[in-house]
Amino acid sequence: MIITGMADAHTSRLCVQIIHSHFGSLTSSITSVLLTRGRLPLPQLVRFTGLKPRTVRASVLVLVQHNIVWHAHTEDEGEVLEVNVEECLMRLRFGKFVWQAEQLFGKEAGDVVQLILDHGKLRPPDLLGYLHGITPKGITVYTQVIHKLVSASYLKPSTILSHVSPRDKRIQYECEEKTKISGFPTAKELREAKEVAEARLRREEEEAERMGLKHKVAEPPGLRSSKGKCVEEGIVDDAVFFRVNYDKFNIHIRNSLVVKAARARFNAGAALVIQAALRITESTQKNISEVRSDPVSVANIAIQLSDNDNLSSGLILSSTKASNTTYIKDYLGMLSAADNPTLVGRSGSFVSFGSSKVQVEFEIIGRRLRRLVLESITRERHGVEGVRILRLLLDTGKMDEKQIARIVMMAPKDVRPLLAALANDSLIITQEVPKSADRNPTRTFYLWYVDLHKAYSVILGNLYKTLYNISTRRRTEQGAPDVQAVLQKRERSDVSQDESLLSRLERDILEGWTTKQERLTILEMRVEETVFLLKDLRVLGINEE
Repeated sequence: MIITGMADAHTSRLCVQIIHSHFGSLTSSITSVLLTRGRLPLPQLVRFTGLKPRTVRASVLVLVQHNIVWHAHTEDEGEVLEVNVEECLMRLRFGKFVWQAEQLFGKEAGDVVQLILDHGKLRPPDLLGYLHGITPKGITVYTQVIHKLVSASYLKPSTILSHVSPRDKRIQYECEEKTKISGFPTAKELREAKEVAEARLRREEEEAERMGLKHKVAEPPGLRSSKGKCVEEGIVDDAVFFRVNYDKFNIHIRNSLVVKAARARFNAGAALVIQAALRITESTQKNISEVRSDPVSVANIAIQLSDNDNLSSGLILSSTKASNTTYIKDYLGMLSAADNPTLVGRSGSFVSFGSSKVQVEFEIIGRRLRRLVLESITRERHGVEGVRILRLLLDTGKMDEKQIARIVMMAPKDVRPLLAALANDSLIITQEVPKSADRNPTRTFYLWYVDLHKAYSVILGNLYKTLYNISTRRRTEQGAPDVQAVLQKRERSDVSQDESLLSRLERDILEGWTTKQERLTILEMRVEETVFLLKDLRVLGINEE
């Protein structure tokens, strides 16, 4: 699900909180007005915020620079401004993006990604200018790192298309396609117009992302006598502004969740095998909407695993002497649910394994992980009986109260309040089926079922509320008078070099505050991981909802 335009109350409060912590109160007030009232032209934004036009204009420029605000032209109001909620929420993962860049390409890559995240978008010469005190050799290293990040799509060009709402472009293209239809359009023609508009928008985005590298033809050394053979290599265009490609970093988050799920479902050996399969195809994975990975062979997976990886520890084998390839095939048999070739077994698989080719099934895994989140929340609020009813409705579909009570083997007097409680949390809803045209309630069937779209949306709103509360708790803890006094004293040059100058009471306050911050950070990471499953990976299970 991609959130655009006006967001719900919990999401709006969280976005305002994020902008306040990153940019200050003035910018957060402008964001709050745009989230509350929707897209607005600049004069109305000045009137609703009560700020000076110069202040509003400067704040809007900052938000546009950091890709948080879209601007578009309309026939009625001219240029209007709109908050990009997705971009705002993505700022919660900035620390993880920097850490991933360091793990993949080294500390220099982490510095580059950090600088671009701090400034929104930068050109390579400006980026190198912010790196103070580096030697000519260091400039060469950073230049090479920038080329790696751009060529691997971790950095992408920022174009005019990046500052316009894709919904506006999609509506415009759909209208252009509909005008080409003569007469009254049929459902098929409308669907085809929508598909053409989507393809046109996607093609524009792909063409814009190819602007970052300029291709030059170079003659490799030692090939002078090879009838003029040349090699085409790319160099980073210094005139292009680059921004961080969140989709590429989100791929690593998704892959780590897949490995974690395989370890929880089977063991460490199965996690190693699926991690190797994902590592081979990481360079070709472009976004998290991919249904499955590219096919890889068992031999390539074996190459990725070393002899030190003890794959046999997770298997019970009749023969102790076997090759890694044999162990890998056994693990792949488990991961593909080869022992259960039914729809149920397929829904619990991690990979598809056939004709010696392996593909990781992202859609199946994502759907299962989201269902586990739904079941865990139901179990926490309504116990095992609530999970039993939820699973029945997920597997069977619409059922009335008597059928549910009979199949879950519970008394009707116990099922009725439980169904009401589940419906109150939007985990299940009812479908009315009237017997007569007057829709009399006494002559109406009430069927219960699970609306996954609504259930996930409500859970997601509660998660955003939790993230807002965590951020508020962190600011409150840090704003306590005794903590503020200790933190200000620690910033002194003498105390920062020798913390023994702090008294025992001050050290205890500092230690308690640090412990609370670590716990809140861990909790925030766990909640954000669940948000990733329900929101970012939701594009994979759109058919189930």
